[in-house]
Parts: sequence; structure tokens; C-alpha cells
Amino acid sequence: MTDPAPPGLAALEAQLARDLALLNLPPKAWVPEPPTGVLDVVVLGGGLSGLCAAAALRLLGIERLLVLDRAPAGQEGPWVTTARMRTLRTAKEVAGPALGIPSLTFRAWFEAQFGAEAWAAMGRIPRGQWMDYMVWYRRVLDLPVRNGVEVVDIEPDHGGLVRLTLAEGAAVLARRLVLATGIDGLGGAGVPAVVRDLPRQFWAHSSDEIDMAALAGKRVGVVGAGASAMDNAASALEAGAASVDLLIRRAEMPRVDKFTGIGSRGMSHGFLGLPMEDKWRFFRLANAAQLPAPRPSVLRVSRHANARFHFASPILSAREQEGALRVQTPRFALTLDFLILATGFDIDPARRPELRRIAPYIRRWSDSYTPSAEEADAMLGTSPDLGPGFEFQQRTPGACPGLERVACFAFPAVLTHGKLTSGIPSVSDGARRLAEAMARSLFVEDRAKIYAKFAAYDTPELLGDEWTPFAGKIDDAAA
Repeated sequence: MTDPAPPGLAALEAQLARDLALLNLPPKAWVPEPPTGVLDVVVLGGGLSGLCAAAALRLLGIERLLVLDRAPAGQEGPWVTTARMRTLRTAKEVAGPALGIPSLTFRAWFEAQFGAEAWAAMGRIPRGQWMDYMVWYRRVLDLPVRNGVEVVDIEPDHGGLVRLTLAEGAAVLARRLVLATGIDGLGGAGVPAVVRDLPRQFWAHSSDEIDMAALAGKRVGVVGAGASAMDNAASALEAGAASVDLLIRRAEMPRVDKFTGIGSRGMSHGFLGLPMEDKWRFFRLANAAQLPAPRPSVLRVSRHANARFHFASPILSAREQEGALRVQTPRFALTLDFLILATGFDIDPARRPELRRIAPYIRRWSDSYTPSAEEADAMLGTSPDLGPGFEFQQRTPGACPGLERVACFAFPAVLTHGKLTSGIPSVSDGARRLAEAMARSLFVEDRAKIYAKFAAYDTPELLGDEWTPFAGKIDDAAA
């Protein structure tokens, strides 16, 4: 049977409008009017997490909000810039940022254009198509995003408000700030010390924009064994690299994705309630096992005869030699023209210019929890110790007033909140938790104004003509 013609996006958008109307969404705005020029919430970052957070806030009746992103429109997040996988790693069935609304899912968007048969035939979602969906998501929800905006300073207690200074010199004032700045949002690329001082012409981090075409005919090294390492190695090979050597410190390839294996709604909603000791144990075990690259990503590399996998081969030293890099490992030395570091990201807010004012005051896990010697993990200790609404907490109470007005809805939140900010699968759960907590805090802060409005409300439900007072005489005996 032939698949009927897809209904098209116009039909889907009409259905979405009806779905929202049936759910009475967005509801009426309820937050009291702030001073002129003040926003209720600013979301910093217009990628997946930022858009979903803004949508969740709006669906709770928080209307005066703004999303800021430094990238041009349509290039928010990594999807069409630094990401190099062919398809998303997430299963296509995951609802992602749809916030429980079926007509807002990627599947609805895809089938409206290409049909159910094309959906059934798809393996995983092409990353460029995911970007197209995110652009549509932003448009149909009419989310207020300003692109090409860079924030250079955050002052959390500017007269009871958060003040954002923009690179252009202007300022934005808001009552709350959400940092939805991705995997490197509280730091930056993790670069091994042995490479850090080498001329940048010889190396790049996997999160950099790399001219892969320029690697044609070159001897390329890739440090790491995760998904990003495989994506970059495959991209270099497909661009015509003469050889690609994968330098892997482990003795064998990680094979088991523990969190995916035990993922559940219970994990999404229950993790926050765990004692710190148990949260730490979960993530320390996951770190020890390491996240494996997807099987298709590894096969994309290994199908090339000029790809070489070197295990137990961390870089001990690297130096420039005759216009190339001479790299030493415990097992061998080799000469490379270019090195790509798929070495993850550090949590270090002081590295972010916009966070330098608040960085010294952010409470870390190392400030709140001391694991046993067997459970020690210095990297985990750098994670922010967040409150139940993703808000920062002060390392020393009173040292940085207003810090709690800033929420970390970015990857480093995972140790406190579980894997709600680590990508597509649970982003709606995380956005709802964030929005509900923010609505609660605004309501509590505004309770005097809300009470005054409550006390002054006098629109009558009954007009007095709905009944006639009984004017007769009651006969008790007859009754």
C-alpha cells in the first residue's frame, strides 16, 4: 500500500495550535509587572536546552523572557558547526524537547513532510535535519531569541536583579538567569598539558571548527576513544588524510554505556532525591567505565585501511620537529602533521569571562562532599553543587548575594540532577523541573504583590439576582 501524501508543515502547525488551545497553553501571564525594562527571565544559550527551557517557562505563564545566543540564527548549538557525526546518537523515537505535546515532536515534524514510510525507513536522525527541526521549534513556539549577542559579564545582585553586560556595551536586566550554555558552559576544552604550549597550527580540540579539507594528504593523530574521537577521525579520513592514528590511553575500547542501559523515568525523576554519596557512586562508576562510542561511529573509522587504533598509548610528550609534531607514547613514537584532541571538557567557571565575577563563590561538590579514598574522583569534585531548581549555591553564605538567581541548565548539572542536561532524551523533564522551580521562586518573591491583588479582587461571581430570599413563615410542626 502506498504511503499517502504527507500533510505538510502547515497542517501540522494547525494541529499544534489546536493542541495548545485544548491544553490552554500558554496560560495567562501571572507574574506581577516588573520595573520598566526588566525581564523576568533571560536564558543564555539558544540551543536545545535553552529553547526547551524558554518554552517550558512560557507554558507556565512566564511571558517576559528573552533568549540570547552569540551564534547566527540557525547555527545555535553544535549541530551544523562543530558536530561531525552523520546522525544523532539518540534513538529517533525519543520525544526530546516536545514537553509532552505530540505535535511538537521531531517525528511529527518529519512525518508531516516526508511521511510515515520514510520515518520507518530512517535509522537515526541526520544531524542537519535535527537543526532544521530546532529552527522550526523556535518559530512555531514564537520564542524570543536574539542572535549575535555575547554576554561578557554577569552581576547577580544589581539592586536585586541580575545584570548582564553585552559585548556591544548595552546591559540587560532580569530577575532570573538561566545558563543553557552546553557541555562547555562552565569551563572549556580539556587540553592535556603536554600539548597546551605547542603552536596552534599543529593541533585543535574536537570542539573547534576544523578545516577537514586541509587535512587531505596529512598524517593525523586523534587522542581519545569516545564518540567525538571517532567522529573526528572519520571526518579526517573521509577528507583524504594520508593516515589517522587513534591514541587511546586505555588498554581496550570501552564497550558498555551504563546510563543508557539503566535509563528510565525513575532515573530521570528519582536521581535528584538520592543522598550525595549515592549520586557520586553512580557517576564515579560511569566515569570509570567510560562512555563508549556508538558502533556505527567506530565502523565508520575502521573501514579505512589507513586508520590505526593504538591502545595503552597516551601521549607522554610532544614537540615540534622539522615542521611537524613528534609524539611519544609508552609504546612508540610517531610523526604527525596535525593532532585532534577529543579529550572532553573541564569545569572551571573562571575560564569563562562572563562568569569570572561569580566563579569564586560557586559551591562545588568538593566543598560539600568528601568521598572515600576508593571513590575519589577529582573531576567529579569540580561539578557545581546545585539546588533543586538548578540554581547555584554560595560556597560561603552571604559572600555573593543573588547567586541563587542564576540557574545552571547545562551539562555540569548532571551530578546533582542526573542526566537531564546531557542531551536530547530527558531535556523536557529537566526543563519542566527548572521552569517549575523558577515559577515557585518568583511567586514566593512576589507574594506581597500577589496577596495585594488577591485582597483587592472583587469581581463578583454572583450578582444577587440568582435567588429570592424566603419571606414566608416556617411551620415547624409541618416540617
